[in-house]
Amino acid sequence: MKLEALEDCAYEYEYHHHLQGLIYDLIKDSEYSYLHDKKGYKFFCFSNIFPAEDLKKGDKRTLIVSSPDDLFIERLREVFLMNKRNNKKVKVGRMNFAIDNISLLKSRLDGRDHSLITGTPIVVRMQRDRCKEYGITLDKDYDYVYWRKEYPLTAFIKQIEDNLTKKYIEFYNENPNSDVFPLIQMLTFRKQISTRLHFEEGTQIVIGTTWEFYFRGLSDNQIKLLEFGIDAGFGEMNSRGFGFMNIKDK
Repeated sequence: MKLEALEDCAYEYEYHHHLQGLIYDLIKDSEYSYLHDKKGYKFFCFSNIFPAEDLKKGDKRTLIVSSPDDLFIERLREVFLMNKRNNKKVKVGRMNFAIDNISLLKSRLDGRDHSLITGTPIVVRMQRDRCKEYGITLDKDYDYVYWRKEYPLTAFIKQIEDNLTKKYIEFYNENPNSDVFPLIQMLTFRKQISTRLHFEEGTQIVIGTTWEFYFRGLSDNQIKLLEFGIDAGFGEMNSRGFGFMNIKDK
């Protein structure tokens, strides 16, 4: 979605709840209305509104929504087009936009070698028993902790691959082929980010990290799983806009 700022405004960095609510509002009269109350994976993700900087009236911005479910994307497109015809504005917190243009993108991997970069931070949560398995000592009796840069890299990779497998099984109702793992080969840490999220029970600080991933000599089954991950998002809280992935081949 190409958006045009309707007024000068400071950028809304705590956009996650607002954009998630926007998507739920767009699908509320469709067969996907159940997603609002569904527990667990919802199989969509979204970028931030970029570039992420303060707005001047008339500035152009972009928002991308991704999903492995083509019909879900088509429903969003239909409602956005209807809203564009009706001159309905897009409100994200304090930011107000007109809809400038809508297009469909296909993020497919051609060839065996690829690079991906995080568009939004990846969130990985580890349960207490998994922390012991990874050799992570907790200073308090937490039920879970967010992966952060001082923890073992093997824990991050294992959690990402396990999460991707669970989402794949639920979406396709089948296991990924046994030859896909290990999937993550090389990666470069960029930075760690803490974000304040608003939940019904209150505000919570979420820890996420940004990365660049490098894949070489991928098999057909690995490409299929990786394409699914690009569409559904890496890690957790994808339906709140975390783990949105960009292909960085060119």
